Amino acid sequence: MKYFLPLSVACLLAGASPGLADEPEAPQLAPRFEKLYQKLREKPSTPEPSAMLLNTDPEPDLSQGFVSLYNGKNLDGWVQRGADNLYHAEGEAIVGTYVPPQANSYLCTVRDDFTDFIFTVEFKWLLQGNSGIQFRSRVIGRGGVQGPQVELEEAARKRGWTGGVYGQGLGGFLYPLWLDAHQEARQAVKFDDWNRITIHAEGATVKTWVNGVPCAHFQNEEFLSGYFALQVHKAEEGLIHFRNILVKEL
Repeated sequence: MKYFLPLSVACLLAGASPGLADEPEAPQLAPRFEKLYQKLREKPSTPEPSAMLLNTDPEPDLSQGFVSLYNGKNLDGWVQRGADNLYHAEGEAIVGTYVPPQANSYLCTVRDDFTDFIFTVEFKWLLQGNSGIQFRSRVIGRGGVQGPQVELEEAARKRGWTGGVYGQGLGGFLYPLWLDAHQEARQAVKFDDWNRITIHAEGATVKTWVNGVPCAHFQNEEFLSGYFALQVHKAEEGLIHFRNILVKEL
């Protein structure tokens, strides 16, 4: 005759808890960001580390079905908002230059109804300065910009949050790269060479990659459609090139 132990008893004898064997561990905040977390946790946009989603997907295929948002000649199809920093077309790239003491500026696509897409762009700093890629964003006030922004964070910050998502006009980061699981993402950017940002937005789900390394994964029901924009952030200096600005609508 065979005897079977109840599941709860069997789990206790095996050193496990019933029903929990297959549950993944909650994401953990990297210890180096504990003080920053305590500072930012009161902001309405700041996510609770243990509740953050992880991007474990490979970067989408970028080989087919994309159209360029830059014509290689001029800034037709784009409109500048915010401060009077400089943008100009220079061969394969759009160049953004910070002009002190200006505030933030945004070179936005004239088209403002991009919804579900895979977007990719390459960027390179010539002079280090904070920047970002707005997506699904909208105009507020007199030329103001509001919406999610993939962070392009200069080396001086020493956080490695390029590929995280900031809420421009929303009170702070929507998805900071401050988890233990983000260690590879924080090391993915190259400060002296070209880098590639990829964004996959479909419905409420948004995922990002830097040079093929998974970064952000978050849900947002508020910003489901809007324009793209290339940011030049207020700083001591800043000169950045953007090329291969491509989108594939889904």
